[in-house]
Amino acid sequence: MKPTIIDRIKAGDVLLFDGAMGTMLFDAGLGLGECPEIMNLNRPEVIRQIAREYFEAGADILNTNTFGGSPMKLQQYGLDAKTVEINRAAVEAVKGVVGNSAYISGSVGPSGEILKPYGEAEPNLLLKGFRIQIEALVDTGVDLILIETMMDVNEAKIAIEAARGVSGDIPIAATMTFDHTPNGFFTVMGVNIEMAIRELPAAGADIIGANCGIGSEKMAAIAEEFRKITDIPLLVQPNAGLPEPDGDKFKYPENPDYMAERIGRMLDAGVNIVGGCCGTTPDHTRVFRSVINSRQ
Repeated sequence: MKPTIIDRIKAGDVLLFDGAMGTMLFDAGLGLGECPEIMNLNRPEVIRQIAREYFEAGADILNTNTFGGSPMKLQQYGLDAKTVEINRAAVEAVKGVVGNSAYISGSVGPSGEILKPYGEAEPNLLLKGFRIQIEALVDTGVDLILIETMMDVNEAKIAIEAARGVSGDIPIAATMTFDHTPNGFFTVMGVNIEMAIRELPAAGADIIGANCGIGSEKMAAIAEEFRKITDIPLLVQPNAGLPEPDGDKFKYPENPDYMAERIGRMLDAGVNIVGGCCGTTPDHTRVFRSVINSRQ
């Protein structure tokens, strides 16, 4: 039986997450406005190939193509009735590539709804929806639930509650997306690092951190801010910089070598799991692997 991700962290290992899913899907032909998660059913060979490339690049943890896999999000495409099928297929695609040779993370992104009183979403409906998605992920065999790219700490807490209701044992990671402001790092809903540190573990998260929204330089600064306050296991996943228009697509300015030095800073700060978000590719993952290996 392989050790859990938490066991590995306690043993002092630094683990490597994979990189962007959306970037890879667009390169594989996903069209603007299409539902990324439907590819789990319509083109599973693409999902397997992405997993294979990240695994061969050295990733310890591979994320499922389920970021928008909640029924609330899938409803925007008329696919909410396929929630369980889509999430199961995503896990099976990765598992078919890596077996037990890597950890599989079930990605759970924002619902796309705004909670009352600022919006119309009822907490209980979000809880029910997240639970449907997370049950499918856990039942199909993920090793981690990753609640990611959250702006509202209350929505993150609902997703954590849903995950903990499905399983009392599965490790849960929760990451917020911060912007750099003149007053420090805040999400668009006004959550700062101190609030994330206070609220997420209290709700049941085993691992906390930040992903998306910013490049590696500012993400290193975020990691340092987290570590000044907490010794809770920390996960960070920077973008390869901010997207720049390139015809009908976007390009990201941070190449693997540029990000490598900043990844080193994150490790110096005491990050336990590092990976990439938007714009990163298996080439970035390969370089990040070298940075980690040079430290261990």
